[in-house]
Amino acid sequence: MEHIYKYIEEHATPQSEALNWVVRQTHIRTNHARMLSGALQGQLMRMLVQMTGARRILELGTFTGYSAICLASGLPEEGHLDTLELNDELEDLILEGFERAGLADKIALHIGDCKQTLGRFREEMGLAEGSEADPEKLYDIVYMDANKREYCEYYDLVFDMVRPGGLILADNVLWDGKVCQDPLPQDKQTLGIARFNDLVRDDPRVESVILPLRDGLNVIHKRL
Repeated sequence: MEHIYKYIEEHATPQSEALNWVVRQTHIRTNHARMLSGALQGQLMRMLVQMTGARRILELGTFTGYSAICLASGLPEEGHLDTLELNDELEDLILEGFERAGLADKIALHIGDCKQTLGRFREEMGLAEGSEADPEKLYDIVYMDANKREYCEYYDLVFDMVRPGGLILADNVLWDGKVCQDPLPQDKQTLGIARFNDLVRDDPRVESVILPLRDGLNVIHKRL
């Protein structure tokens, strides 16, 4: 499969110099470069933003900012992306990447616990009280790439933050193939992803497809 992916990468739109810089810095300054979304998935997400006409995006799990740059680069001039990251040690790297990509004015980085930040967002949108949010404040796309143990909780928190017809994109849903093993590994990450995949499959409010790209991308469409 490696030669196929190499061929596909060679025949896709190349990533920008800003993304090349993020990739280099991620390898130099972190021990988790494999967590990067990568050129193929990044290009797909940018195109999804453009094709759907998205104006507001929410990202759970910034890491070093690669996927945020890909998503934000597909936004129109008035578009905005909120991205949530727990690790404050990555903040300088993330913000410099946004500057290099010319997207600093379109992206807001929120450092802190993901669920706590989502709770605050929900309060600001009026959802904490059970009321409907202002349609102008709803997100067109939510991209989930944070703690795999908590995907089900994230899904519940963000679902009514997404407009009808919007997308929820969930990364790493194949989890190195562990979700396909029988018996299923009992580590918390694998169990969390497996529960999430089952939850989405059984949710009548959505239609979804898992793309076997990189470590698996679940594309979830919220029905109108």
